[in-house]
Amino acid sequence: MINLKDFVIGQNQPLVLIAGPCVVENEKMILSTAEEIGKIASKLKVHFIFKSSFKKANRTSLDSFASLGDKAAVAILRKVKYELNFPVITDIHLPDDVDLVGDAADVLQIPAFLCRQTELLIAAGSSGKIINIKKGQFLSPEEMKYAATKVESTGNKKIMLTERGTTFGYHNLVVDMRSLIIMRELGYPVIMDATHSVQLPGASAMSSGQPKFIKPLAKAAAAVGIDGLFLEVHPNPQEALSDAHSQLPLSQLESLLTEVMEIDNLVKSLK
Repeated sequence: MINLKDFVIGQNQPLVLIAGPCVVENEKMILSTAEEIGKIASKLKVHFIFKSSFKKANRTSLDSFASLGDKAAVAILRKVKYELNFPVITDIHLPDDVDLVGDAADVLQIPAFLCRQTELLIAAGSSGKIINIKKGQFLSPEEMKYAATKVESTGNKKIMLTERGTTFGYHNLVVDMRSLIIMRELGYPVIMDATHSVQLPGASAMSSGQPKFIKPLAKAAAAVGIDGLFLEVHPNPQEALSDAHSQLPLSQLESLLTEVMEIDNLVKSLK
């Protein structure tokens, strides 16, 4: 169980929505998208954490957009937190990023490719903030206990584990729904990332994706039982500067979330 603002993550509570554009592109789009997601979440009575990366440090191509500037992007996230009053989650890639994002982030996210980086995990844990560790595409769910233990070594037990698909051959990912159960048995709230799970990584200079599978994966995960749903959401994915082929159109969020919450409420009412 993790407390954030006035709500609880885990312990059979209704799932929390983690959503927002993949990366901070510009202030206007970020603030307007956060506001719209917030309205949808409020309407459906879903607790909401805004997600956007201040920097994408693992783009396939050197020519791909990574950041509009670290300090400028963090300043925009700070506006989401303090002006719109939404808790914020963002990726960190280096130990120094912990201080860089500072008070702009309520939750620090460890990217899947970096989930075994000891110095990063310890720096994140030492912040005292909530830490969301994304399961590496190359790891079994059982192995995530070692990443969590590194964070816990700092005395910080506010840890979430996120499923985002497992490498299946070249340029493909699959989601083994058993991983949600296995990672929850490790004792941490479990999040389902239904957008990165539909990626087709690295087949060219940028990852492709199959967004038609976002909804069925989200619904299936809710049926298994999750504590949070992670969705990268963009007002116009075709124009997104990162992950254009795997983000959910903002216009589809309310209908998806309505169906997922019906399943989540039913599953948790049976426990």
